[in-house]
Amino acid sequence: MGKVYLIGAGPGDPDLITVKALKAIQHADVILYDRLVNPELLKEAKPEADLIYCGKLPKLHLMKQETINHLLVKYGKKKKFVVRLKGGDPFVFGRGAEEAEALAKSGVAYEVVPGITSGIAAPAYADIPITHRELGRSFAVVTGHCKNGEPSDIQWEYLAKSVDTLAIYMGMSNLPFITEQLIKCGKSSQTPIAIIQEGTTPNQKVVTGTLQNIVHLVEQHQVKNPAMIVIGEVVKVGEKLQYLKDRFQDQETIATLKAF
Repeated sequence: MGKVYLIGAGPGDPDLITVKALKAIQHADVILYDRLVNPELLKEAKPEADLIYCGKLPKLHLMKQETINHLLVKYGKKKKFVVRLKGGDPFVFGRGAEEAEALAKSGVAYEVVPGITSGIAAPAYADIPITHRELGRSFAVVTGHCKNGEPSDIQWEYLAKSVDTLAIYMGMSNLPFITEQLIKCGKSSQTPIAIIQEGTTPNQKVVTGTLQNIVHLVEQHQVKNPAMIVIGEVVKVGEKLQYLKDRFQDQETIATLKAF
């Protein structure tokens, strides 16, 4: 019997892969990978390794989850070293638990290799701390998309009143609904919010605003998926740090020019 490794590839920057995950990729006979996996990581695979694309676009699943589960079991039973490479962390909105259950029921050995999730990494690359001693003593990771569309069955009232910072995944298409629900449930319309598109990659784009105006700003700046939504006072920390970085870098540049 082979073994299947359910691996988190991280949020986009290939350098954020863990050492254990990289070793598994390098030794794999078969790699089933998702759309958001950085292609640079696949270059680490053996030349003879089978690479199988399992990508899913919003509202368009090129390969059904049942098919992916079947392939993992199939190759695991063929005594293969199998890697299931998923963006972020396999157990954070990655359906890794469903794949683990399919493997367990079939008697196929598996191991979960955690990855850095975008709900923490993308804000960090935007200078936004997901926690802060004064401004963010708690945070929650929330899905912004449910099976039937709008995440209406999420208890927005409790999130609005009891959690300092929200990191919302897959929420761009439902951003108007999400902001409306939070305001309706008691969150101030002036609560800071950041949208981080393609976080940790060279294409990263950050747009900040408030619950009241963010939908307009997103349209104005043409922000698209994949993107993380971060809501809370910690967003102000990112804005302050960015201001300080720009200010002192400009002063350093001016000083250098004067030296000449």
